[in-house]
Amino acid sequence: MSVIDIKVPEVGESITEVTLSQWLKEDGSYVEVDEPICEFESDKATLELPAEKAGIIKHVAAEGDDLEIGALVAKIDTSATAPEKSEDEGKKEEPKSESEQEIQPKKEDADKPSREQKESYASGHPSPAGAKILREKGIDPSEVKGTGKDGRITTEDAQNAKASEKPKSKETKEQATPQLAAHRHAFSREERREKMSRMRRTIASRLVSAKNNTAMLTTFNEVDLTAVMSLRKKYQDKFVEKHGIKLGFMSIFSKACAKVLMDMPQVNARLEENELIYHDYVDISIAISTPNGLVVPPVKNVESLSFADIEKDIKRLADKAREGNLSLEEMSGGTFTITNGGVFGSLVSTPIINEPQSAILGMHTIQQRPVAVNGNVEIRPMMYLALSYDHRVIDGSTSVTFLVKVKEILEDPVSLILDI
Repeated sequence: MSVIDIKVPEVGESITEVTLSQWLKEDGSYVEVDEPICEFESDKATLELPAEKAGIIKHVAAEGDDLEIGALVAKIDTSATAPEKSEDEGKKEEPKSESEQEIQPKKEDADKPSREQKESYASGHPSPAGAKILREKGIDPSEVKGTGKDGRITTEDAQNAKASEKPKSKETKEQATPQLAAHRHAFSREERREKMSRMRRTIASRLVSAKNNTAMLTTFNEVDLTAVMSLRKKYQDKFVEKHGIKLGFMSIFSKACAKVLMDMPQVNARLEENELIYHDYVDISIAISTPNGLVVPPVKNVESLSFADIEKDIKRLADKAREGNLSLEEMSGGTFTITNGGVFGSLVSTPIINEPQSAILGMHTIQQRPVAVNGNVEIRPMMYLALSYDHRVIDGSTSVTFLVKVKEILEDPVSLILDI
């Protein structure tokens, strides 16, 4: 018998440990070369591990295990042969003419999943992001039909899933005594314990590190978005017609920040031991909320991109992030971060620095508020801005100047186009 070890591969320069989030092949099943056998959740992304050889797989690690790089995951008996097909499966039908094939499609082909789909261990298993959504909804994965590869439940499947109605026979007692049911719910003492995902643990660790290891301060200002909203309203239809994507606030804010960062390189710098590292480019990390937590993939060279290019890149990264498909390269880097708590209704907040960067801009909800304009009180769309910064790298006056310059550009966005 010839057996090979399957170990956790190198998945990134700074990654020393991963979590085995899900087996895709059942213990004792036959696997083909390069067939995905399990999923790992790293600090930054979800990764599939392919089989190095064909054979019978034997699980060594269990789902939920934290494994160091190089740790043993499974063994594959390469001397085993692929299971033979059944007689019915091996029979070949006599060839039919194209017309016969069109007129008489096989019923089992139309109504039943393929044998490979049936036998796949991934069938009926949700992705890590999908599993979290189903848990939050209280839905059993067995109630959801997967549309992913081999019948796997994708994030979109989980988002679209609805809890099935309970049989009436199980509801009769509480329906007959609704006051008792309400009483029980009001005085519930139940609790549950759930292991934090690797991404959530990493997020927690980095937030604590940023809070404890940087001299973080936050400065605030507010911006009148009348001109930005007018610009979007005037050119939105033409923009969509030409580029196939909407002109959002994020691309405008990104371009405004990039312009000021190029003029104020210290805000775009990072501290490395006793040296300051400056950049002649601006890679803006965009905070994206996903079912597994917040990720901040960077849009690179924002100073050189058009508004349309920025919007397309943000959409591409957001789609991949919510599906858990961001690569390590797409997650790495960034010289400055923008986070938009306004989409959740946040009025004002103090964002935490995304290390090793030195500053982060927090956008907030737009509110119609009375403001003084040329001696008159007018109702304007106002947004609070917050800039959190590392005081070891950026002086207070520099942070205030940066925020004021961004505010000035946003209140006169034509200056972005004219580059003045």
